[in-house]
Amino acid sequence: MASTVIKNWDNKTWLSSQNYINSFNNFLIKNTNINSNFKILDIGCGRGKILGSLSSRLKLKYKPLGIDIINHKDRDKRINFKRANILDLSLRKSQKFDLILIKQTIHLIKLNEVKKLLKSLEKILNTKGKILIFTLETTNNEIPTFKLMKIKLSRSLMRDKKILKIITNLYPQRIQKRFIFNVKISKKKYLDMVKNRYISTLIPLSKKQITQGIQEIDYIYKNKLKFKDKLNCIIL
Repeated sequence: MASTVIKNWDNKTWLSSQNYINSFNNFLIKNTNINSNFKILDIGCGRGKILGSLSSRLKLKYKPLGIDIINHKDRDKRINFKRANILDLSLRKSQKFDLILIKQTIHLIKLNEVKKLLKSLEKILNTKGKILIFTLETTNNEIPTFKLMKIKLSRSLMRDKKILKIITNLYPQRIQKRFIFNVKISKKKYLDMVKNRYISTLIPLSKKQITQGIQEIDYIYKNKLKFKDKLNCIIL
């Protein structure tokens, strides 16, 4: 997995809001028939708020396992956590899961390692288990950007298309869904998110480039931002 460190994608953003968490968990329940007996693995779990909330909501008998390269001090205590790179992690084959989530994480993995990852996950998936892979919508993406950010994001989305093609070739019977969340956020809060590099495309930019981008967004957009956060969901 790439060494890029994203610390703020689920910290004080719409992705950490209770409305988003509830909406996302509604999507999971609808598309997986999840119940209290499910054993769940979340790859790139961040602070684990989504599965922590789901665990309480469904009264899961087994704590979900979250894996991430960052051990956040404020991570959710309702999940078990391992700090690790999933490609280096050796999970017991006897440790089977009913649901494995890869939410906006697979783009951090090298193209030639995607197949290796998915095949290793198959070995720890129960017979009727499902793997759900979420990526940003690769067309008609509505995330507010400045010029350089848009260029970087477009390149990242092109890479996502290549990953989706790899998955399609490996799993021709996959199911495709779309998760959409209507975002309403103040421009001030969004600019703070940009400053904190909430998305991986912002990580390589210099402080000067970020500052210039913030000024650009401030000039272009109104004080209240409204857009759709759209994710592709591949169900294996």
